[in-house]
This record gives sequence, C-alpha cells and structure tokens, in this order.
Amino acid sequence: MTAATTPPVTRSNEHNPGPAVLVRKRDARTVPFDRDTIHQAIESAFRASYKLPRPEALGEELIAAIDGVANGVVTEIDFEAARNSTNTPTPPTIDVETIQDLVENQLMHAGQYRVARNYIVYREDRSRERAIRGEEAKSAQKTLKVKHADGSTTPLDTHAIKRRVFEACHGLPECKPDDLLKDILVSLYDNISPEDLEKALVMVARSRIEQEPSYNQVATRLVLHTVYQEALGENAPKPDYANAPLFAADQQSQADQFTTAYRTGLRRYLADGVEAELLDPTLLSYDLDTIAAALHPQRDLDFQYLGIQTVYDRYLLHIEGRRIETPQYFWMRVAMGLALNEDQTSGGREARAIEFYSLLSTFRFVSATPTLFNSGTLHPQLSSCYLSTVEDDLTHIFKVVGDNAALSKWAGGLGNDWTNIRATGSHIKGTNGASQGVIPFLKIVNDTALAVNQGGKRKGAVCSYLETWHLDVEEFLELRKNTGDDRRRTHDMHTANWIPDLFMKRVKNNQPWTLFSPNEVSDLHDLYGEAFETRYAEYEAMAERGELRQYRRIDALTLWRKILSMVFETGHPWITFKDPSNLRSPQDHAGVVHNSNLCTEILLNTSKDETAVCNLGSINLRTHTTPEGLDQELLADTVKTAVRMLDNVIDINYYPTEEARNANTRHRPVGMGIMGFQDALFIQRMPYASEEAVQFADESMELISYHAILGSTQLAAERGTYGSYAGSKWSKGLLPIDTIDLVEQSRGGDLDVDRSMSLDWAPVRAAVKQHGMRNSNVMAIAPTATISNIAGSYQSIEPTYRNLFVKSNLSGDFTIVNEYLVNDLKRLDLWDDQMIDDLKYYDGSVQELDRVPADLKKLYETAFETDVFALVEACSRRQKWIDMGISFNLYIAKPSGKMLNDMYFHAWRKGLKTTYYLRSQAATQIEKSTSDTSQRGNQPRWMKSKSASAEVAQAVSKPPASMAATPPASPAGSPPVTGPDLSQSTPAGNACSIDDPDCEACQ
Repeated sequence: MTAATTPPVTRSNEHNPGPAVLVRKRDARTVPFDRDTIHQAIESAFRASYKLPRPEALGEELIAAIDGVANGVVTEIDFEAARNSTNTPTPPTIDVETIQDLVENQLMHAGQYRVARNYIVYREDRSRERAIRGEEAKSAQKTLKVKHADGSTTPLDTHAIKRRVFEACHGLPECKPDDLLKDILVSLYDNISPEDLEKALVMVARSRIEQEPSYNQVATRLVLHTVYQEALGENAPKPDYANAPLFAADQQSQADQFTTAYRTGLRRYLADGVEAELLDPTLLSYDLDTIAAALHPQRDLDFQYLGIQTVYDRYLLHIEGRRIETPQYFWMRVAMGLALNEDQTSGGREARAIEFYSLLSTFRFVSATPTLFNSGTLHPQLSSCYLSTVEDDLTHIFKVVGDNAALSKWAGGLGNDWTNIRATGSHIKGTNGASQGVIPFLKIVNDTALAVNQGGKRKGAVCSYLETWHLDVEEFLELRKNTGDDRRRTHDMHTANWIPDLFMKRVKNNQPWTLFSPNEVSDLHDLYGEAFETRYAEYEAMAERGELRQYRRIDALTLWRKILSMVFETGHPWITFKDPSNLRSPQDHAGVVHNSNLCTEILLNTSKDETAVCNLGSINLRTHTTPEGLDQELLADTVKTAVRMLDNVIDINYYPTEEARNANTRHRPVGMGIMGFQDALFIQRMPYASEEAVQFADESMELISYHAILGSTQLAAERGTYGSYAGSKWSKGLLPIDTIDLVEQSRGGDLDVDRSMSLDWAPVRAAVKQHGMRNSNVMAIAPTATISNIAGSYQSIEPTYRNLFVKSNLSGDFTIVNEYLVNDLKRLDLWDDQMIDDLKYYDGSVQELDRVPADLKKLYETAFETDVFALVEACSRRQKWIDMGISFNLYIAKPSGKMLNDMYFHAWRKGLKTTYYLRSQAATQIEKSTSDTSQRGNQPRWMKSKSASAEVAQAVSKPPASMAATPPASPAGSPPVTGPDLSQSTPAGNACSIDDPDCEACQ
C-alpha cells in the first residue's frame, strides 16, 4: 500500500462510538461524536508538523502512526463513555477539551512529540483568540487563576504549561511528559503566584530524578526558561527543543532567533549592570561584537539541575531580585573580568577573554567561588583564602578580628594562627594581672564569622589553629563540644591542631610531652624539623631546672587520645602537620608556614606584616578523560590557560587589607587543584581502591604538576619572576618531588612515600632555571564542593559519597543519583522500581544487592566502603607532586580508637601535610517513606543493627580484641604504619555533616 494508491482520508470506522457518545462544545451545544472528525484533525496536525501540504504526501509510516493515534483516542473515549454511562436513555457526554487532552496524551504515548507540541501550540493560539473575542467565559470548566504582584489575576494558561512540559521532555524518551503534566496540574492552586508556578514545574520534575536521572535535564530546561524570562525578557525568543535542533545554525528557525537574541542581549546586560553599579564600566570597552559572537548558548544545557539551580540562586547577578545574567553571560563576565589587564593591542584582550570563557563554559576549569561571585564587578575580591598570624598584643588581636570581618565580607575563607597568644594564667606586665588565655578571643572570632555572612551568599567561615605544645591546647580541643561552659565554646568556628613531628614521635614511643606558654618559649613557633626538636628539648630541660614559670608535663599518648576523641565526637580539630608543611615549602627562605586555611590545603608564610592570600581554581578531570585515559594534549592546554587566569587574579584583586596586598603581590601564590577524580575513574572503569586507581592518581597529578610549573615559568618569561623568588627552592633547582628527601632526613627515615615518576622532567627543570617562576606556589587541591556541583562532577578527589542520597545546601535539597551506576544497571536491564527501593533501603549501597554483579559492586563502592588506606595512598601519590597541600577527608564506617589511630599515623607516615574532616556515617540519609518496607519489616536497616555510637560506647568499657590488630595492607602494597595500641576507643558523637545546609566551610 502506498500514498499514491490509497487516499489517506479513507479510514475504517469500526471503532467509532457513533451517536452513543455526545460531545459538549464550548458554547454548551452537544453534537454526536464523529471519528472521522478526530482523524482529520490528527492528520492535519501531522501534515502541518512534517510540512506536507497534500494528503497524498503522507507515507506508509505516517499513515500507520495517524491510525494508531486515532484508534487510541477512540478507545479512550469508549472507556470514558462506559465510565460515565447511566441507566437513562441520554447518551454520555464528553467535553471537547477532554477529547483534545486525549489526543495530546495519545500523541505523547506514540512518541510523536513534534506533532504533540504543534497541537498544543495550535490549541494555545485558538484559546487566545477565543479569549480576545470574549468566548472563553462561556466554557463550563472552572479555570484556576494566577495572582500577580500588583494584585491582578489572569486565568491559568494550561496550554502554555503543556507546551513547556513537552519541550522540556523533548529528546528524552525515558521522560513521560503526560505523567509529569498530571502531577504538575495537581500541585497547582487558585491564585498561585507566577513565581510559585515556575517553582511548581521544577519541583515536580526534580522529584522524579531518583526514578529516572533524565529528569535532571528536564528540570534544567525548566529553570533555564525562568532565567531567560528574567534576563532576556518575556517577549524574547525562547529555545525550541521540539521543533528543530536546538540553536541550529543552518536554518532559519526559532532556534536561530533565540541565538541572535541571546548574543545581542549581551550589550544590554552589560549596560544595565554598569548602570546599577554592579559591573565594572571597563567591561564596556571590550569589542562587544567580538565577545558576543563567541557566546555558545547551547552550553546552558550542559548544566545538571543542581548546577543550574545553584548558579541561579547564588551566582547570577540580579537587580532587585531579577536576574540580568544568563549562564553564558555569567561565564563571559567572569572571563572578561579576568582578562582586564591583558594586552589590549591586536585584539589580545578579547582573545584572552574568549580563551578563558572557553575553559569556564565547558567546565574544563572552574575558578573558585569568590572569583565567580566578583569577577568583573566593582568589588573584584577574587581570592579564596586568607591566612594570618595573631601577635601576643591586644591591639593586634583585635586588628586581626577586624581584618577577619573585612576579608569575610567579600567571600574570603579565613585561617588564623593563635599559637603566639600567651596561656591562661600568664603574667601580663602592663596590668600586673593574669591572662585568660586564648579561648575568650576565639569566642569573639566565632561570633564575628557569624555576623559577617558574605551578603547572604554563604556563611562567613574561619578556622583557628593552635600548636600541640600550647598550654591551652586541651581546652582548645574542646571548643566544639556541645557540653560544658558555653562561654568557652565556639560552635560555629572550625579548629585545627598544628602538630610538629616530634609530638608524633613521642606518641609512637609512648613518651611524655610538655606544654608551654608561648610568651616563655617565643621562638618555638618559628622553628620546625631538627631545629624545633633541639630547642624543644632545651626548654624541657629549663622547665626541669625551674627556669620557666608555666609548663605542664603530660603523656603524649594521653593527649593524642583526647585529640582523636574530639575529632570523632565533634569533627574537630582537624589534624595538620607542621614539619612537612614547612620542610617542603618553596618559600622557607622568606618566612614560616604557621597554619593552613579554612580547608587545610593552603600552606603559605604568615607574619605581622603579611596576611597570606591564595587564589584558587580546579581542573575538571571528567572533561579530560576518555575510556582510554587522559587526553594529555587537552589537559596541557587547559592547565597552561588556567595558570594564566589564576595569576591574573593577583593584579586585578581587591584587597581589603594592606597586609593581604603585601603578601599576594610579593609572592604571587596560586592554587590549582582538581575535581572530578571519581568521574575519571568511572569513565575508565577503575574501582577507587585498586592499584590502577592509585597509579592514575599519581600519573594524573604528575601531568598537572608538570604543566602547571611550566605554565608559571612561561609567565615568568613574559612578565617576570615573583618578588621573593631569589633564595627560594625554585631558584635552587628544587621541585616539589625533590623536597620529600628533606622530610625523610628530618624524621630519621620514618617516611614511606613512593618516589616514582613517569615523565621526563628535564625540560621543566631547564625552564625553571632559565626563566624562574611567576608564582611562589602553584598547586593545592581544594574541596570544590560548590564549583563541582556547578560543573556536574564529583567533588575534588572525593570517592562517591553514596549512589543515591539527598544533598542539602543553601539552594535546597537535591536528590543525587549516580548516573554511571544507573546507566550500567539499565544496560543489564536491572534499573527498576525494586532497585530504587533497594538503594533507598541500603542507603545508596549496592553491596548487599544480589542482582548486582560483583564487578559493579567493586566499581561502585561508596566512600565508607572504600579501603581508607587506599584513599591515603592515592593522596600520598598526589602530595609528592604538589607544593602546597590537599584538602583530604578520611572516612570511617565502624569507628574505633585503634582505627582512628592507624588512619592518622598512616597519613603522617605517607607524607601528607594536612587532613581535613573525619567523615562518619549518619544513621540514614535517604527518605524511606516512599519505599516498600513490608519485605524487610518496618525498621530501616540501620535501626536493626547496633548503632555506631553504641559500638563505640561499648568499646570504651571493653576494648574489642581486634583493636591490637594491624590493619590490612593498602592496595599499593605498602602496609599502614601501626601506632601504639590505644586501649580505648573514642566516645560516641558526630563528625562533620556532609549534608548540613548551614555548613558551607568547603563551598
């Protein structure tokens, strides 16, 4: 049968209900239902969608599709008629709107989204025409109203909602627009505001993400619709997902109109931003035609829902709540802001801005949050971290507190070193009184961080550091406890212990430890390595002879137990190591590293005259990885450009204090990190706790280090070396890999770090020797909590937290599902409602699911199921290439004192400079109210077993026999160091909550 021989208008009438069903028209008249009328309407919609002016042009495939849709509609009408039939002789009646709804549903069920979309548009246009003629009021159906800000109301346009749902689901066969639409319409109410209407669409879509990750893209498209309405205007062309390839360049279409509107709108956006005193007027001096032509609107679709919602809520500039930025305007604004000081001749500044934009908008490299907030604005505070040392002087103490407020105001994270402050009971010469020690001042620091909340974008955050020999250290350890005198508690401030190697040696050998007041041992704070150990022993001898007024002797092991107890109970203090941080510092000739930053990855010198500053950004390994491995050429190009972007921050940056300006302009440190490491492993099918993954951690960081150092030398050749270059380790030919020997010598060999390398470093050494370095420090791995959300990648170097869980931040609660796992399960036909229910029940773990193959169980181990010693080994392999530190979390599923001891000793022996949070498992993170517990009883799994707290509490009274056992060897073949046997475990309590919406320390 062909279209030429069979007229398409001739159809079988066997399913026609005939006069047994009446159709109620909009003017309340009723007429008999006629199947041919419906069939002709459907055929017209097909012909219009496929641009076929004559019925004869329909092919066999479309004829069959038309018949299928028409028969489906008739079947539904038969069902409706039977359901509404009565014993009266009057035939059942169906509204014409109901019939048209059935046509839409059948088109969607048939996968004819293009036709369905056009059919909706047709209905929308006819409805608008009827409203203009005043005919809509005759409809018998009740219409919900939308209430606007001025108090006026308009009828709810259900056709427009249907159109948006269709378009948002286009090209996503797993998503069911008809089901989505039903849920949306049920959620609406009379007098709904336009804002709540927009949110309702998004909320319904995002609620389905756990069942089908493709709804992630649906939610993204719905959020983008809101963005475009605000930034481009309600009457501006919108992207057309259904009728043509989005943003098509080869045909005149709505997509072309949208792209044109997007690009031409850039000039207006910049002008509005300058007029509102949000943007730097210098941005208007760019060649805006060139800049606009470089915009790629289609990259808006690369966002996951969590990313676009976060960008919308917190990063897009707004005027009185209305966003004036689209995502691509946002990326270009950041890029233009970073290129302001580039050479303006021969189009260089525009070319650099476009180069920077290319990295940002494709997620190859993402600058840290302060740079994203403030680049291109009138207050370009682009730096991430500020580190300061507090002098033992009341004036300077409160100067630092004031500096904290000024630095935090513009989104800087803070790290304060308080070790200089004399201990409780110390003599104060000026008043002839006694000091209250460091604790009362830290309470003030805590409250200052709360008061200055960075304009509501995120909470102010600070970490205070204290060395382990300080006489107030035991009170310092308890600052985050929920019991005790609240006047001596800092519930919102982070704390970190700055530990010298000598303390770790004393703990290992079960030797005594002496606490001092800094005003009597003032040089200890500036010493490290062998010099510290020698001087410390001298002070102990002086104390024995009675030459020191204040000191206290304590067993090192007792203090270590208390540290570990507090780390588990409160998540603090973070454990950081003073000696490797200083011995491996490139800047040991120019000062001392007294502390780290808010997230423990920045290691820079501080003094009274210099507040250390660091400028951060992260390479996204996900965008550089294929199943065959890293795209080394692309990665090298990304690193080179990223180093330039980071270096530019230093000269553009707004400095709230002179001490910050002094340090940053003199030493020019930058901190390039990574994110998406877990993505890279999934792409290559490597379990995290495998030899291959550890080797990949080593080689990927080596490659980044190689090109980062080269990038800085190239900038030095172009712009000159940093001010304090002479005398640095760089100037002596020492690269980060060379400095491991210094730590080993200082410790007397107690170090176990792999020294292998895979690249030829001779060219890098030659470049450093010839040109020097533009930056004193180049690399640091930050947590990337927010920017990885934006980029749709796994955070930093973190393993999978869970394969299904709810993540909370200031933008709300977000269902996070491991799409790599889902795709694998779909491939095996295992992704179904039962699997979703199982994942919820087992808190995102697949380990107890018999249906899941063993290789997938290994690949998709969660953070608490991954061997922690493998995590340490991988981190050690990275640390050897990095000149600063790594924000490194430790995970513990079954807490015990022995396990905590072995983990931290292993990290120390493996050469790590710092550690970050200890993550312990909460009872449950998955909402189980929608899961079927009848198969397993009413209690979730965690309630059936003994809780972690109960296990630890029992261990305190009766240590388990396994506590003395040596932990298993790491996958790399190096057994963890076994420290002294802790005869008790840590007390029960809570560590950091990774999903606490109020905690933005690592955002």
